[in-house]
Amino acid sequence: MRIKLHRDYVKGFNRLKASEKEKFRQRRGPFLLDEFNLVLNNHPVRGKYQGFRSFNLTGDLRVIYKRNGMNGIFVVIDIHSNLYG
Repeated sequence: MRIKLHRDYVKGFNRLKASEKEKFRQRRGPFLLDEFNLVLNNHPVRGKYQGFRSFNLTGDLRVIYKRNGMNGIFVVIDIHSNLYG
């Protein structure tokens, strides 16, 4: 899968702590190999991001993305309450 980064994702990623960025790097590999790897807790999203999917980086930190064939776009990265609240 080829991943593009939405500008909102880039802004959110740049605001993360170093440990959160490292957690993303640890989860990126399993995601690229199998986006439904159980460790990611990948699930469809409702509400504002209906039609998108989410996977967990930490207990509270999520990545919202959209898949389109062999391509994907990381749309936003933030904590659960900011995304779904």
